[in-house]
Amino acid sequence: MVAILGITFPIYAALGLGYLFVWKGIFESRDIKSLGAFVFNMALPGLIFTTIAKRDPLEVFQAAYVLPYLVGGLLNIVVAWVLFSMRGFDPMRRAVGIMGSTCPNNGFVGYPVMLLAFPEIAGVVLTLNFVVETLILIPICLMLMEAAEGDKSSPLGPRLRRMVWNVVKMPTMMALIAGLLVAALHVPIPTPVLRFTEMFALSAGAVSLIVIGGSLAGLPLRGNKSLAAQATLGKLVIHPAIVGLVAAAFMATGLLDIAPEIRAALILSAAMPMFATYTIFAQAKGHEGAASLASLAATVLAYFTLNGLLWLLT
Repeated sequence: MVAILGITFPIYAALGLGYLFVWKGIFESRDIKSLGAFVFNMALPGLIFTTIAKRDPLEVFQAAYVLPYLVGGLLNIVVAWVLFSMRGFDPMRRAVGIMGSTCPNNGFVGYPVMLLAFPEIAGVVLTLNFVVETLILIPICLMLMEAAEGDKSSPLGPRLRRMVWNVVKMPTMMALIAGLLVAALHVPIPTPVLRFTEMFALSAGAVSLIVIGGSLAGLPLRGNKSLAAQATLGKLVIHPAIVGLVAAAFMATGLLDIAPEIRAALILSAAMPMFATYTIFAQAKGHEGAASLASLAATVLAYFTLNGLLWLLT
């Protein structure tokens, strides 16, 4: 247990430091936004590019990780849709809840956890998580929100095409594509260039945690508590349980041979709290209060759920 606390304590100490700095006025909200922009636009892209460009593409894209994570995420969307429907939420609240239950914060929280728990595979895990989440899970959730939108002033088709283009031009996605091209074409990377991208990659972990902690200090704490509670339960408990069951099913049927550390990384990745921009997407639909409550609750409670999972899986 001491070893497990050695993994989670630095994570939550950095989160608490970010919260404290904003609460005490050392950092302003705009400072946290600037740090977040740095992580999202420079540090994480540098990390993704460095991770992929130095490896063979077949070494990075492991079916033993991608398939369980993808199938588990898709099944979680279906389960969340059923649960939120059974509780009588309207289509937009249901869509907001499904996004909160499905899209984890593997860039800002998951990567630092993996870096401490499984340093050898942390970069690959982050990259594969981004591939599945950015290309499939997040777009599906956004499509559900667009479909639930009451404003029919613009057709659904153009809105979806605009959403897909916004995903493609994300810095993390462009870094992913660039890294794949370099690796697939076996383009030699000059040492100064590699050191340049690695410099940004090394800054991703600590700064991202300060950003998440500082962001929590400014969240509104009024909203639909029932929606927030269901989304929190879905994110911290149901999603990792489904991914764990899917991985077990693949192994039991002999379709995949999943190493213990890959299985642990799968479940832990699904067990992370909501991704950083969840409240922004929810705000655009008028439900930032519930999303903020869910993000705060999930981030705090994840300290206990992640410690429990690390104890079981490592």
